[in-house]
Amino acid sequence: MITGKQRSYLRRLAQELDPVVYIGKADMTENVLKEMDDLLRSRELIKVKLQEGSMLDPKAAANDAAEILGAEFVQAIGRRFVLYRQAEDPEKRTIVLPR
Repeated sequence: MITGKQRSYLRRLAQELDPVVYIGKADMTENVLKEMDDLLRSRELIKVKLQEGSMLDPKAAANDAAEILGAEFVQAIGRRFVLYRQAEDPEKRTIVLPR
């Protein structure tokens, strides 16, 4: 569980990110979840965009994905949301959260 201060820090980092995963009409499939898992493993912080054809609620989709992937929900704005998961290998960690 991340603190409010850490969440605020991650929000600032996420402002610079472009969406790397797009969810369309098929909604959140197994392939989309696998792609998010791979990206979280390599980047730690990802931005996801729901396309116009998707009927998912961004906040609900973000919370569902976070629970399935063992990640932290950072924020949802409009049709985009941000997830964070710390890298398992300490040498691959690129984000150092404030205390």
